Parts: sequence; C-alpha cells; structure tokens
Amino acid sequence: MRLACCQHAVDATPDENVECALAAIAEAADAGADLVCLPEIFNVGYFAFDAYEQEAESLAGPTLARVADAAREHDVGVLAGSIVEDLAASARDGFDTPSEAGLANTSVFFDRAGERRAVYRKHHLFGYESKEAELLVPGESLGLTEFEGFTVGMTTCYDLRFPELYRELVDAGATLILVPSAWPYPRVDHWRLLPRARAVENQLFVATCNGSGRFGETELCGRSAVYDPWGEVLAETDEGPAVVTADVDPERVSEVREEFPALGDRR
Repeated sequence: MRLACCQHAVDATPDENVECALAAIAEAADAGADLVCLPEIFNVGYFAFDAYEQEAESLAGPTLARVADAAREHDVGVLAGSIVEDLAASARDGFDTPSEAGLANTSVFFDRAGERRAVYRKHHLFGYESKEAELLVPGESLGLTEFEGFTVGMTTCYDLRFPELYRELVDAGATLILVPSAWPYPRVDHWRLLPRARAVENQLFVATCNGSGRFGETELCGRSAVYDPWGEVLAETDEGPAVVTADVDPERVSEVREEFPALGDRR
C-alpha cells in the first residue's frame, strides 16, 4: 500500500486551505497513493484560535463533504487530518459526541468510496502557549478502522507525548498509526524523536503529517515522515509544502513482531 502525507500550507483563509488540501489529495493520487493523510485542523489552521468558533462545522458539514467527494473521485482512502467540530451541530445531525456542546479537534477517516469509517477526537489538548485546552472538549474513544490489510489507528499531534494511548491502540490491533499535526518550531527534535519511539515500542508503522506555514510568530516545522516498525525512516521532507509517500506492507509488522517479540514480554 502506498501512503501519502500531504504537508500542505495551512496559513491562508479556510477556503484557500481546503483548496490546497484537495489539490494535495489529487497530487497524492496521481503519485499512486492508496491512503492519504491531511494535517491537523487543515482548513482553519491550528493557531487561528479566534476563528475556531466561527469556522466550526458538524461532521456532516461542507469541508468533510468535499474531502469525501475527493476520496471517491480519486479512489483513495483519506484521513481528513482534523477540523474544528461543532459538537452540538454534530449531535443534531445524529452523531455520537463526547458532549452535546462545545468544540472538538476531530479527524475523520473516509474509505475509497467516500464513506465515513472512523471518527477520532483528539484526547490530549495542548495548553502550553496555546488556547486549545481552553476552547475544546477532549475526545474519549479510540479511532480505528481497517484499510488495505492494516488496522489503522489515529492520534493527533500532542497525543505523541502520551505513550499509553498508543499502547491502547496496539492492544486494539493497530498496525499503522496516522498522526495529523501542527507541530511548530523550535521543538523539532521532539517531533522526530517521539513518533520514532512510538513506532519502535509498539512495533508498527507511524506516519506523521504536519502542516506548513506561519501564524504570526509561530511557524510549523513541517518534516512529515513515515517510520517502519523498527523505527527506520521510510520517507521524510523539510518544512515546505510537499507530498511525502512511502510503500508500507502490513506483513512487515508481523515479521518484526515475530523476529523480536518484545510486546509479548510486557508485564
């Protein structure tokens, strides 16, 4: 399976950001991708906190509908990296939500037919030099779905610092974890270290999909990457807009776990 992380710019207006995301999906599909991942809050921009309430949408809203259409048009699975979800609007539209009010940082997985297969609301909300923890409601359930022989798990950005969430996902059968993010400078070393550690300790593939762009004095560090179950880098890029692709095989997870059965030694 060919996996693509679309590190597109997310520092313009929401409409322009969505157009960039749709163009990146098309570019990834043209490169042979089977599964495409978008960055965290790819439409509004993570650091555009003052716009969260105005731009929040239901899971049945227009942004996700356009991504679903793109998945169907290009015959690819897509993790719509995340949007700001209006939980009350989603509840009115018949979706299960962790609260009947408030906002959430929500990713949605669409299959090749554009059907919604999984919803993940970010568990760990960032408070350091960020308003996310003030503005949003944390998620409560795991994000998991089956795709092309993988059990795909979902986490978001700051979740990388909490290995217990990844243990829950591996215990639930995850073999590939996608991590939409809006990771800024200067913590580049952590951005490289943490997903590699999550891949090694859980013996699975981890793909990080960061955004690109600047919000005032804050700049996203880009550097999206795909790590294999040994923690080896299969593909990566720098801070600019790019589509990062890597070929991943679910059998590789089984091979590594059989060769070095560390997960079986847990106590």
